[in-house]
This record gives sequence, structure tokens and C-alpha cells, in this order.
Amino acid sequence: MLFYEILDNHKDHSEALIFQDTSMTYGELKEKIDLWASCLQAKGVRKGDKVGLLSKNSIEFVIAYFAIIKAGGVVVPFNFQLAPLEIAYIVKDAGMKFLITKEKLDLEAALKEYACGQVLQIEFDELNAQKTMEYNPVALNENDNCTIIYTSGTTGYPKGAMLSHRNLVSNARDFTKRVLMFDTDRMLCVLPMYHCFAWTVSVAGPLLNGGCIIVQENYTLGEAVRLIEKYQITQFAGVPTMIQMFEKGAEANQLKSIRYFVCGGASLPQKLAKDFKNKFGKPVQEGYGLSEGSPVCTVNPADKIKTGSIGPQLPDVLIEIRDENDKEVAVGVVGELCVQGPNVMLGYLNKPEETANTLRGGWLHTGDLAYKDDEGYIFIVDRLKDMIITGGENIYPREIEEAIYHHSAVQEVAVVGVQDKLRGQAVAAYVVLKEGMEVTKKDLRQFLLTKIAAYKVPKHIIFVELLPKNNTGKVLKTVLRTKCEEDVLRGKF
Repeated sequence: MLFYEILDNHKDHSEALIFQDTSMTYGELKEKIDLWASCLQAKGVRKGDKVGLLSKNSIEFVIAYFAIIKAGGVVVPFNFQLAPLEIAYIVKDAGMKFLITKEKLDLEAALKEYACGQVLQIEFDELNAQKTMEYNPVALNENDNCTIIYTSGTTGYPKGAMLSHRNLVSNARDFTKRVLMFDTDRMLCVLPMYHCFAWTVSVAGPLLNGGCIIVQENYTLGEAVRLIEKYQITQFAGVPTMIQMFEKGAEANQLKSIRYFVCGGASLPQKLAKDFKNKFGKPVQEGYGLSEGSPVCTVNPADKIKTGSIGPQLPDVLIEIRDENDKEVAVGVVGELCVQGPNVMLGYLNKPEETANTLRGGWLHTGDLAYKDDEGYIFIVDRLKDMIITGGENIYPREIEEAIYHHSAVQEVAVVGVQDKLRGQAVAAYVVLKEGMEVTKKDLRQFLLTKIAAYKVPKHIIFVELLPKNNTGKVLKTVLRTKCEEDVLRGKF
């Protein structure tokens, strides 16, 4: 199945999208996609052309995404927060000829910096102004590249993960088998659509099953609650920050229409998961994914959730925990989480060596450390690159973060490793306190000594007002690590 064919069998009069209280039916959506696809073909888009898409969440984003693919192009969604030079790097790397935007961007100087040719920018209004044009069907198959997702680029330049029609369709189908989506469901899309988590879970999943998506341009708690109550939302997918805001600022009766809450994008603190269930009477179904996996690989089923686990593998996905020799380890043993299945990417654009390394042996090597229990539930221990080795001992930052979260004064925490002359690496904890709460470094260390071994207790504790995060709520540990290294060198600790 081609990705745009997921819309074909739904009733034309059924609501597909609602944005800013304006709705669009499936019939209207398909008609718009065909019109925009024909417009793009008239402007020169041909099979295989890379077409950028840069916009905040909107109905037009969805139309443009499908139209690019139907015109034969490969859609490259942009993080709308990127600076012009960051956009220009992706334009250059992808060999991009076209860029669809809500409004034109000033990219001339940035494109010149990367010695790029000019890119034809096409605005939503320009496409909307067209009335009738003839669409020319394009010969595509399910293994053709459909979209390129550029990784966040927290270290070095971002890489473009090439996903096929089969990758996207199979992942949406697989995910909705686990969480059960119906044509009567209403999904609140608050995650940014350019991110594959939002696209698969909050957009492709509901559209595959004939449901309705209520689109929120930017996440704010007040607006999210208003939309949930007004439209009686039944499905919510978000990141831990959003779950935390609900737990802190929403009432149980305001979210009562929601059948399930799915969380991903970053690790969900166990204490937050328990507090949320106690307040709302419904658990959070934590899952796991990555761009290279389209992205969802695991999620907890509603009928059996294990707090702290990312759940078992999806129905058509295989997951093995492997050691440094690429051999599967026993139950309960920590190793690298590796993925196989129809969701695994085609490879990285223009990066054959990195593709070969990441997909070696026919498995996607995620770089995440995890273990399986005897029921196949998977528990993430940490990122392989985030593991701290101090005095020859392996320390997993997530274990320390979970311990710190149990202190009543702590709102958020991120733990990183920094260079240490004596022990090789030392543990550093960046801590955000709850409003109006206080705790000293000494008291926090004493508290941790009752929870974890002494060698795991952070040598450096830094109180901050905010943690640096990307658009999906993932803490940018590279930023914290660099800052901590600089502070150590300056003798601040």
C-alpha cells in the first residue's frame, strides 16, 4: 500500500481534521490533496524530487505532506524552529529543489553560505488559490522512499533517515493494533507534525482508521484542556513534559473522555507515572521509538501496563537485546536494543558507511541500553553514549534520575557524566526544584544515600530554573555536558 492510500476507503462525509474550530471531511481532504499534487507537478515536481515542508501544525501541513508524496516527491519535514543556516544544511544535503511553507523565508544568505542553488519556495496560499488542474498519476511502489526525517542533530550534523511507504503504513497499522483505534475516535494532535512520533501516532494512525484529528498549533495546557472538553477527545499522545503539566494543572473530570494516554519521546519518570494514575484513574502507556524505526517499536498494552517499562515489541516488530559481539543476551541482562521489521528505515541519505554500521547484520542498532523480562517487556536502562564510567564502575544516569525524582522538592532532573582526574568520570545532576520548595546539596546527597550506592551519588549538583530541551521534550544532555565541562575547567565546583 502507498502511504496516501490510507485515506481511500473512508466515508467522504466523515470528519478528518479540525483546526481552530474549522473542520474538513475526508472527501474534502482527498480533493485538496489531489489539487495540491497537480499544482506541484505543474511547478516541476517529479518522481524522487526532495520537497521540504516547513510549518507549524495545521490542516495545510497534512494536505501538503500527502500532496508531495502523491505528486511523486519525497517529503522532508523541517523543524520550524531551525535557524536559516540549519535549514540550508538540510537543503544542501537533500539536494532539495522545492520548499513548501506557510510564508516565505529569507534564506538567500544561508543558501549562499552552503553554495546551494536557489530553492523554489511555494506558500500554502499559492496552492490554495488554484482551482482546477489535472493530476498525472505517478508509478510508485511501497518500497520507494516516501519521506526523509532528519535527526535532531544534538551531536554533529543531522542525518536524514529515509523511510518508505511500507515503513510508514506498517508502523501506523502496527501501532493501532496495539492501542486499538476506531473510526469513532478523536485524537488531539499537540506534538509537532514534523516529528515522526506525531506523524505516525497522532496523524497517520487516526487517518488509517477513519478517525478525526483535532489539531493544536502549539501546546499550552489551557488550550489543550479546552479542546479535550469541547471535542470529547478519546486519544492523547504526548511527551513526559505534557503528562507532567496535566498532572499538575488539570482536574480529573476535564480529561475523563480520554480513553488512553500514550507517552514517548523521552523516558517517563516512574514517580510521575504513578502520580498521574492516582489522580486521573488511568495509566500512561509508555512506548519507545526512533526516527530510524518510523518510529514506534514498542508500547505498553492497555490491559497490562508495567510501570517503568516501554512495553513489549509491536506485533510485526522483532526486538533483541544484544551484547558487544552482536549476540543475543539472556533475560534480565543489559545490552543494546536492536530492531528488525517492516518499520526499519531504508538507510541514511548520502551516508553509506553510517547506514552499514547502524543496520549491520540486518538489525537496526539503536544505541540504547535495555533488558527484557520473562514476559518480553523491555526496560530502557540508558543511552549507550550516556553511560558513565567512574572508577571502573558502570553508572546509568536514568537510575540516578529516578532516585532524585523521589525527593518531594524536585520537579525535574537530568544526570550527565563529566571528566574527572581521579575517577575518569564524575556524576553531575542538574536539578529543577518545585516552585516555593528548597533543598540544599548536602540534604539531597544525604537523601540519595538511602536510595542508591555511594559511588552513584552525584559529585556535582547544580540547581537550575529550566533544563534545555528539544521540541519533543527530550533533554539536551549534550548541552548540559558541555556546560558542566566548562564549569569544571573554570573551577566553579
